[in-house]
Amino acid sequence: MNKVYPSAAAALEGIVRDGQLIAVGGFGLCGIPEALIDALRDSGVKDLSIISNNAGVDGFGLGKLLETRQIRKMISSYVGENKEFERQYLAGELELEFTPQGTLAEKLRAGGAGIPAFFTKTGVGTLVAEGKELRQFDGETYVMERALNPEVALVKADVADMSGNLRFNKTARNFNPAAAMAGRICVVEVERIVPTGAIEPDDVHLPGIYVHRIVHNPTPEKRIEKRTIRDRK
Repeated sequence: MNKVYPSAAAALEGIVRDGQLIAVGGFGLCGIPEALIDALRDSGVKDLSIISNNAGVDGFGLGKLLETRQIRKMISSYVGENKEFERQYLAGELELEFTPQGTLAEKLRAGGAGIPAFFTKTGVGTLVAEGKELRQFDGETYVMERALNPEVALVKADVADMSGNLRFNKTARNFNPAAAMAGRICVVEVERIVPTGAIEPDDVHLPGIYVHRIVHNPTPEKRIEKRTIRDRK
């Protein structure tokens, strides 16, 4: 089975549609599937619910989909770097399901593992717990959180082999493996494609069984959110 597609647009063909729940890997601008996000924008699908730690920045990453009003709802843990996100939310134009970062990661992990729900202490006594089931364990109160099962996951890896086994580059691993495992269909954007078997088994970060489509993007932009420098003395 050939999992490699000639372009990001081809990889999304037939699997994205209006109103979908889609998970997108990355943390800030680190490890985001830039080409796949552009292809999702160009596809014209709308009313999307996006699961992602954040929504990129203005004019880059998922910020592009906010500008084109293709996102109806964000399920995120951080929104502080995107003025358009803030504007749309405060104007009532964008729904937001604010989720603690660890809880968001576990929602995706649980979805990939076939676990429908779990209990956590995070958020108990706050707005996060409103309307959710609370339960006592060993004298402590926990809130039940439902797993996330996106229809499509768009992720970024450093290397894939032809079978879809993946290696991520350091912190660019972030939410990508969890998003990939949770998605019913996973599309991965990679910088290098190698023959099956070229990645040592112990070096595989995510098995190819989770990956359905692969796109080669050897020259991503990899923009930096905030460049901080100091004078060399």
